[in-house]
Amino acid sequence: MSVSVDSRLPSHTPPPVTKRRRVTVDDLAAGILGRNAALLARAITLVESVNPDHRRQARELLQRVLPNTGRAHRIGVTGVPGVGKSTAIEAFGLFLTARGHRVAVLAVDPSSKRSGGSILGDKTRMEGLSSDPNAFIRPSPSAGTLGGVARATRETMLLCEAAGYDVILVETVGVGQSETVVADMVDVFLVLMLPGAGDELQGIKKGILELADIIAVNKADGDNKLRASQAARDYRNALHIMTPVSKAWSPQVLTMSAVTGDNLDQLWGALKTHREALDSCGELEDKRRGQRLRWMWSMVEDSLFEALRTHPRVEALLPEIEAGVRDGRLDPTLAGERLLAAFLDGGGGASALGK
Repeated sequence: MSVSVDSRLPSHTPPPVTKRRRVTVDDLAAGILGRNAALLARAITLVESVNPDHRRQARELLQRVLPNTGRAHRIGVTGVPGVGKSTAIEAFGLFLTARGHRVAVLAVDPSSKRSGGSILGDKTRMEGLSSDPNAFIRPSPSAGTLGGVARATRETMLLCEAAGYDVILVETVGVGQSETVVADMVDVFLVLMLPGAGDELQGIKKGILELADIIAVNKADGDNKLRASQAARDYRNALHIMTPVSKAWSPQVLTMSAVTGDNLDQLWGALKTHREALDSCGELEDKRRGQRLRWMWSMVEDSLFEALRTHPRVEALLPEIEAGVRDGRLDPTLAGERLLAAFLDGGGGASALGK
C-alpha cells in the first residue's frame, strides 16, 4: 500500500546553511570611509580586542584610514559629581547636529569592570542623541587597565574621524587619572561645574583646574542663575593665580543650562575661539604632534610589559620572586632587576632569591 505525502506539510529536512562571508579589513575600511555606522561599530570592536590576530588586523585598518583622520574638533569633557554631565553632553550634541555637525561621543571608563561597562549609562541617559542619525555613541571597554582603555579610545577616535564625524566628545566616566589621560588625547578640555562654588572650590583638585581650557557652570537656570554667576566669578579668580598651559589661550569661564539650552551657543563659540587661537599660531599642531609621540611610547611601554609578564622564564620565576618581595626577604628593586635579567638574557640564577 502506497502512502501519499502532502507536500504542504513541513519538511524535516533543515534548510541549507548559507555561510556568512567574513568581513575583511578592506570591507571595514570601505565601510568607514563610506560612513556606514554598522561597519564602524564592528571596526571599533576589532580595535578593542586583545586577540593578537585582531590586533594585527586593527593595526592594518588604522593605517589604511589614517590619511582621513585628524580633521575633527576633539573635545574632552569631565565634571564634578551631580553636575549633569550626560544631560549636558546630550544637549550639546543635539545642538551641534542641528547645525549640521556629525558628533561622536566616546567614554573613558577605567573604573568599570562589571559586565556591560558604561553602555547602559551612556545609551539610556542619552536616548535622544543615540537615535540621532548624525551622532554616534560608544562606551569604553567594560574592563581593563587605564592604558588599555585609553588605547581603545584613541583608536576609536581615529576611526570616527575617518567616518566623517567632525566633533568628537571624549567623556571621562571614571575618576582620578582618567582626566589627565583624556586631556592628553584632545584639543580642548571642558570642565563642568555646579553653581555655588564656595565649598566646591575648597575641595576641588587643583589638577583639574590646571587641565581646564574652559569651565562651564551648568544648571544656571531658575533660582540657580545668581549662584551660577557667583560661582563663575569664583572660578575666574581661582584661575588667575594659575599659570596657563597655553601661551595663546587663557582659560575661560561661562554659565550654561543643559536643561533649557541657555548659552550652548556661547559654549560652542568659546570652543571654536580656542581652536582658532591655537591653530593660528601653530600650537594646535604642535600639541597633536606631542600627543602622537606620547601615545607611541605608551604603546611601547604596554607592549614591553606584556611581553615581559608573559615570557616563559619570567613566568617560571614570578611565584618565587613575588613571595620573596611580599614576605620582605627580597628587595623590590633587586627583584625587578632579576625579572628583567630573566627576560633579557636568561639570567637570575638557579634560585631567584639567591645572590
